[in-house]
Amino acid sequence: MSVLTAPAATTRTSSLVLGGLAATVVASLATSAVAAAGLVVGISLDVSGAPIPVPGFASLTAIFSVIGLVLALVLARTARSPRTAFVRTTVVLTALSLVPDVIADAAISTRLLLMVTHLVAAAIVIPVIARRLAA
Repeated sequence: MSVLTAPAATTRTSSLVLGGLAATVVASLATSAVAAAGLVVGISLDVSGAPIPVPGFASLTAIFSVIGLVLALVLARTARSPRTAFVRTTVVLTALSLVPDVIADAAISTRLLLMVTHLVAAAIVIPVIARRLAA
């Protein structure tokens, strides 16, 4: 007698990479838009007396999103539950990313805007990548 078992959930690397890169582009555009909107309504982007250029938001979002994608690729190969490990890790990292914003030498409105950009990027990238990881 044979026993049928469901195949183990796997992660398709191409889907993960393409989805992660698409989310990176969207998040980069979104964080730049949030920063630009902040400027339009009068929120300064000056931290320690130096302005953060709007394209800098896109650049840093792209860099850290790609790092998150690399993390997902590693977890897809090494973790027993890659999706759970990825979500838990990235939620903690997102929370930690807010710490420099809280203590930044900037106006409160600037600090809040910086925190919003982190949360916007995380809200876009984390779910897209997580959906592509095996549960």
